Amino acid sequence: MSMKQLIVTACSVVLGLGGLAQPVSASSVRYAPPPPVMLSPDQIQPWLMQLRPERSYAQPVDARPRVNRVASVPEQPTLALSRQKAAPRTRSIDPRFLPTVVDYAGPERPGTIIINTNERYLYLVNADGTARRYGVGVGRPGFEWAGTHKVSRKAEWPGWTPPAEMRARQPGLPTFMEGGPRNPLGARALYLGSTLYRIHGSNEPWSIGHAVSSGCIRMRNEDVMDLYDRVPVGTAVKVL
Repeated sequence: MSMKQLIVTACSVVLGLGGLAQPVSASSVRYAPPPPVMLSPDQIQPWLMQLRPERSYAQPVDARPRVNRVASVPEQPTLALSRQKAAPRTRSIDPRFLPTVVDYAGPERPGTIIINTNERYLYLVNADGTARRYGVGVGRPGFEWAGTHKVSRKAEWPGWTPPAEMRARQPGLPTFMEGGPRNPLGARALYLGSTLYRIHGSNEPWSIGHAVSSGCIRMRNEDVMDLYDRVPVGTAVKVL
């Protein structure tokens, strides 16, 4: 075999062996799927906890809607009691203590005020055999009194100077309070002689019909205003 024939034969063998392998292109390597990345839990846990520190990925996540836990926390007893005390009272007066006109056949002269502390009523005697009757609050046990006096002074929206004896019993009382809706004497006051007692209004209308005061006669503000306009200074007042 000549040298030329040997070269041709060798080239044929080389070309045949090369056809057995597929050519590798750059594009086939670029778009081939990447191998899977395997990370162990001990490697990813610290990173997840930094992203969402309030959630633990070691436990299954609850997919239910989140509930406002603050609203379901029961109130402390002291807070509930404070709110109850701060809430405005809405109790109304007993209807039997509302003003009305009744028959009167007693001995007192027209224009006289009669206060029956047992019945919790104040009567203003009329000239036609009737009396105008109002419900009142009276002195609590230990502060009852009786007697006959006259209206010595009248005042609209009076100021209040608690007596020293009352301030000794209730140290939190002020030495003086200006007149106004929050003043315990209410809208009007009728002073009885030289005593410390008065017929006055009240910002606690639910107390009418009860023994609640330190001896004064309480009326609803609208009732004491009506009485105030009907009686002059010098009116006789009889407390039974």
